[in-house]
Amino acid sequence: MGQFAIGIDGGGTNCRAAVIDGAGQILGTGKAGAANILSDLENSLINIVASARQALASAGLDPELAQELPALIGTAGANVGNYGKRVESALPFASSRVVTDATIALQGALGDADGIIGAFGTGSVYNARHKDRIWGIGGWGFVVGDQASGARLGRDLLERALLAHDRVIARSPLTDTIMAEYGGDPEQIVEFAHASKPKDFARYAPMVFEHAGANDAIAVEIVKTAAKAITESLDTLLWPECPSICLLGGMAQAYRPWLDARHKTLLAEPKGDVLRGAVELAAKLLRDGEENRG
Repeated sequence: MGQFAIGIDGGGTNCRAAVIDGAGQILGTGKAGAANILSDLENSLINIVASARQALASAGLDPELAQELPALIGTAGANVGNYGKRVESALPFASSRVVTDATIALQGALGDADGIIGAFGTGSVYNARHKDRIWGIGGWGFVVGDQASGARLGRDLLERALLAHDRVIARSPLTDTIMAEYGGDPEQIVEFAHASKPKDFARYAPMVFEHAGANDAIAVEIVKTAAKAITESLDTLLWPECPSICLLGGMAQAYRPWLDARHKTLLAEPKGDVLRGAVELAAKLLRDGEENRG
């Protein structure tokens, strides 16, 4: 079955898959739940397979074909410990290659060109390519990293809502909205926080940007803190004559007005999204397999 391969974007909110032919054309796509291998490995494996089977069905192919095909999976956490290898060995595909979400984001945005990407969804990560050298920063997960991610924005919002409730900081319309959602009971916020996963916090990110646009003091503070983290990370990766910076993910457009002016001048539209990057790398995997068989 060397004529097909599967590319998968294992995101923290949902998992997307695409089946491609030997020419790299997408034949069908699928979607399942979150694939955060650090916070929920078991369900991540289930959702990765489910998205692949759905993509095969969308392409008019037998979902059982998944076990006969190679798959390229990009997911957060693949760079931590042996998580990537554990996922590779647990998946039912004919062969599996697991890379970081930053790797597929870079490929999707830049193709094989030089530049920098920052990806901001449920999590966040950065990657760069310069003269065939690829390196990245971030992607350490919600608990100790993922600054400027949707999950961190949501977490920061709930933290400030509690501080406002305790009168440590001044209330704002945004913190009032949050307290009202939880019936004015701070203990409900604490219970939510302890029981929730990154994607649950990330659902508050649009609310933060909406209120920041209306000059809510708390929302502006949260977004400015996130934008500062982005500035510091981009500065760490930049080199003289860097040709472009691409922002990816669900919050990429929302962050644009808040970026440092010198970074705005380098902003370029990505060539494709993260799934496109997974597809391109899956196509390379398929070609390599054919060459080895040849």
